[in-house]
Amino acid sequence: MKKFLNAALIAVFAGLVLSACNGEPKDTHPEQWVTQRRTIFKQFTRTLEPMGLVARDRKDYNAREFNESALALQKLATQPWPLFTADSNYPPTHAKPEVWLQAAEFKAAQDDYLSRVNQLLAAAQGSDLGLIKRSVNDVQKSCKSCHTQFRNDTGS
Repeated sequence: MKKFLNAALIAVFAGLVLSACNGEPKDTHPEQWVTQRRTIFKQFTRTLEPMGLVARDRKDYNAREFNESALALQKLATQPWPLFTADSNYPPTHAKPEVWLQAAEFKAAQDDYLSRVNQLLAAAQGSDLGLIKRSVNDVQKSCKSCHTQFRNDTGS
């Protein structure tokens, strides 16, 4: 029992030390806008990655699985944007000030992304693997373009 308690204390202490080493501030805003956005963007990545593997011929194409992923991505596609509120530009955000200073351009980037995701879903419901792969690449390019313009390289 004593060994178990010592091991548990060591594990808790190690966790505290490791979290303290992370130089990034915690999201202390009452609404936790940044944390909510990051969670959704991580879901984007987890959903899009398998489709990207198909597009790069690193994973076999499974029409049912691919279509389910495209549907899931479409459901996620509109979720993060309302979380970029005027009071959500605080650490630990990695969003550039341009998100708020160039609101029309940021909205255009969102619209481009949503359009690309809808095109991907339409392609996924068909059987043209070439079109499906191009559509995945177009979604990924839209993500990269938005990140380049509106996100600091260190995160979401």
